[in-house]
Amino acid sequence: MESIQIHPSDNVEVLLKPRGDVPAGHKLALRDIKAGEKIIKYGFPIGIATKDIAKGEWVHVHNVRTALGEESDYRYEPVPGAPGVAYASGSEAPTFGGYLRADGRAGIRNEIWIVPTVGCVNATATKLAADNQALVGGAVEGLYAFPHPYGCSQTGADHAQTRKLLTALCRHPNAGGVLVLALGCENLTPAQFREALGPADENRVKFLVCQDVGDEFAEGAKLLAEIAEAMKDDKRTPTPVSKLVVGMKCGGSDGLSGITANPVVGRFSDLLVGLGGSTVLTEVPEMFGAEPMLFNRAASREVFDKAVKVVSDFKRYFTSHGEVVYENPSPGNKAGGITTLEDKSCGCVQKGGSAPVVDAIGYADPVVRQGLNMMSGPGNDLVSATALTAAGAHLVLFTTGRGTPFGAPAPTVKISTNTPLFKKKPGWIDFNAGTVADGEETPEEAGRRLLDFVVEVASGRQTNSEKAGARGIAIFKDGVTL
Repeated sequence: MESIQIHPSDNVEVLLKPRGDVPAGHKLALRDIKAGEKIIKYGFPIGIATKDIAKGEWVHVHNVRTALGEESDYRYEPVPGAPGVAYASGSEAPTFGGYLRADGRAGIRNEIWIVPTVGCVNATATKLAADNQALVGGAVEGLYAFPHPYGCSQTGADHAQTRKLLTALCRHPNAGGVLVLALGCENLTPAQFREALGPADENRVKFLVCQDVGDEFAEGAKLLAEIAEAMKDDKRTPTPVSKLVVGMKCGGSDGLSGITANPVVGRFSDLLVGLGGSTVLTEVPEMFGAEPMLFNRAASREVFDKAVKVVSDFKRYFTSHGEVVYENPSPGNKAGGITTLEDKSCGCVQKGGSAPVVDAIGYADPVVRQGLNMMSGPGNDLVSATALTAAGAHLVLFTTGRGTPFGAPAPTVKISTNTPLFKKKPGWIDFNAGTVADGEETPEEAGRRLLDFVVEVASGRQTNSEKAGARGIAIFKDGVTL
């Protein structure tokens, strides 16, 4: 198969293989399209023709514009979502080897995390992680620092957001122990941090205020050793996949993202939800133009109203800074065949599968309802992947048509939309969904294969970003820096 018409009502097809000068992932007209007529893909308008387009002609930025504006009128018109998909008829639900935590959650890693309260101690945190790698081994699977530039000179919502995200990381089930590293004079004071963090096991969560000690490196090494000692008897045990929370994200997308990798992740999401697990969909600006596809699957009017607020608030964030909501896709997206934000968004939401949307949560808020969740967050890869981790995602599924080496604090599984990328970047890509475009698998078959792969990762298999040591955080910021 060299091309695909995704929906019967589409007036464009997507090339699975190059045709003449038109690359794979790009669109061709299936019939004559008049100037001013809607371009239909996924059965949904993705733009307006700016000139007459002949049948077979390339359809892209040179002859299509977005139809998006700043305002939208959302109506609650519920369409029942599928409750989930059976894993396999007559088969036992899969389990993973997890670390059971005191609060009833389970981790898929047993690591020590060093979390700075302020950017001033970033270098100290990084050096402590490097100097104490001898602690890694046995039950301690890793020791990582997460530098960032905030925690001081912030006000209002930004200050609260930094505090919320950092304390959420300290509660993450993949962290068997945490060293909270403070300077001592920052806005985010140790006392404030402790209050926001709430009850914590003092054997596993330690605080070090660098201004209060003579040698922060010696004191830090001592505290890290104490944390490792508290973790020494931790063991993996069979754990139902219903305890898994999986974040879903895309970046470096191309014209195949909405045909291969994102639908495969959608099938995975339906499978995990059917097994009692949870998934989280974010990057709100990349839902603009396709949000009704999710809104109409809201499990209740309450969830619909929360979802509308998440999207509307993000649009106001754009306009309050004098930006249009449709300043997207990126140059790389366009080179890959994505023409408008609606085109990108319709592909993006494929990751949500067909299950009901059970909740719409704020940036870095915890997942509390089992099933498919929406979360407020930007499209930026590291910012949104960090927020997914803070929300409790054990791992992040990241689909890409062009590739990227980054990694979130949680294991980050890179899923290629096309086989050439999988072959070109074996050190980046963990899972190939290009098999769908190659005709080797259906999205359903690849989704089941992805679930099996996720169970392996949850049981300890390292992702390529983990092997490369790619771990980082980025915190969403909007306001004043003092």
